[in-house]
Amino acid sequence: MVIKEVNGKYPVIPEDCYVADNATIVGDVTLGAECSIWFNAVVRGDVHTIKIGNKVNIQDGAVIHCTYKKHATLIGNNVSIGHNAIVHGCTLQDNVLIGMGAIVMDGCVVESNSIVAAGALVTQGTRIESGTIYAGVPAKKVKDIDQSDFAGEIGRISNNYVMYASWFK
Repeated sequence: MVIKEVNGKYPVIPEDCYVADNATIVGDVTLGAECSIWFNAVVRGDVHTIKIGNKVNIQDGAVIHCTYKKHATLIGNNVSIGHNAIVHGCTLQDNVLIGMGAIVMDGCVVESNSIVAAGALVTQGTRIESGTIYAGVPAKKVKDIDQSDFAGEIGRISNNYVMYASWFK
């Protein structure tokens, strides 16, 4: 794993977190409890702050970055960021699922209890309302979570990743 200081800022990683051998975490990054950073994931706090809450999983190949002097990246609790997703200079509130290969751009806010579908492109400055699923390119609201089969999935995935991390420790 690469855990590196940049400009005097060193990542803060609690002991109960799992970081895969080839994950990269650099700069002004703070992880909460029970997080997991998976294979080939990059969390790059070199140009601004990245704050990550508790029970967040950043899956294989995902990239978390921010925008120099403009947009920090803030991630709440119980958030799952799917394989190869890009989360850039935005805010993800609590209980959010970012699907595989999705892109969330600068200045976006994904409110609590929401899902960004696999492959979606959330364009700059978009606000995703709580309790919704957004999909497509560009991402648009497709349904309310309480009307779908996805109710409960966000918490289940977050909890499963705490379990998966225990297999590797």
